[in-house]
Amino acid sequence: MTSRRIISDEKTYLDKDDDKDNSQPSNIAPAVPAAVIWKLLGFTFAMITMPIGTYFLTVNAVFKGNSTFAGALAAIIANVVLVGYVVVAMKEDQSERLEEEEKQKKGL
Repeated sequence: MTSRRIISDEKTYLDKDDDKDNSQPSNIAPAVPAAVIWKLLGFTFAMITMPIGTYFLTVNAVFKGNSTFAGALAAIIANVVLVGYVVVAMKEDQSERLEEEEKQKKGL
């Protein structure tokens, strides 16, 4: 059996990738802005701490040992945090869209 010999003028599969134009610097910016990550972390922290804190603060102090009402209030607080996150995310999305529309209007 014979194997095919690589002629020096031919390029191997590894050398073919080197033909790309590398004159442009690579974009190392994060895909998601840091402000979005901080908002997500803040709402994650609120989603963990607020319902649990609400339950333990109200089970004995407000509802006098009735864990059903305290659990219900904790569930309501969790939903409030969730709705707050959705509202903030939608406002952020709308502001980005409005900025793009303003740029397009100025470009025309």
